[in-house]
Amino acid sequence: MRLLTALATTTTLLAAPAMAQDMEADVANGESEFARQCVSCHVIADESGEVLAGRAGRIGPNLHGVIGRQPGAVEDFRYSDAIVAYGELAPGDDMTGTAPTGDDFENVVWAHDNTVAYLQDPTSFLREALDDERARGKMAYKVRDEQTAIDISAYLATFSPDFEVPEGESGGAEDAETEAETDGEAEMTDGAAEADAEMEMDGEADTTEGDDASDDTAN
Repeated sequence: MRLLTALATTTTLLAAPAMAQDMEADVANGESEFARQCVSCHVIADESGEVLAGRAGRIGPNLHGVIGRQPGAVEDFRYSDAIVAYGELAPGDDMTGTAPTGDDFENVVWAHDNTVAYLQDPTSFLREALDDERARGKMAYKVRDEQTAIDISAYLATFSPDFEVPEGESGGAEDAETEAETDGEAEMTDGAAEADAEMEMDGEADTTEGDDASDDTAN
């Protein structure tokens, strides 16, 4: 039963990036949902200390500039070992395939896909990302609705205006999807080539039989 549950969770997390890309973000709703679901633990305060969103939540780290930031990087905040370990990963080592990749990223950073997946189930996300069933973060809260997680991620991104994922650089999940599509096209091409070859062989066989029949008639 546990195995089935783990497989179902893994499938859901892997599917999340592709689904998220098909859904449009509503930043205004993200702001409302942040105020409703996140402010008891988090605040968004700029470098001067001015609070831009939230109240006085200090259970979680300040989320100003979180999009584009390495996980576990806010100074003087006591993160879980799992979050710190996730932030130390190379993007290609994120087993969820949701971290942005490319030459600009030496380590994992929070971007749209991994933020959306993390918000929906922090512990399951970290366990899959680190390939460690014992990994556990401090955030127990889950954003239950994927669209809401997408909206909150988009809202958080408004506080990271300088961060931009380079075009064409995305997580491993999308790379895997592209590879699968390429493999599918290759299989179709191979199938078409085999069909053409078979038709050619059949045509040659028909021609040979016709020649044999002509020889028989001539004799």
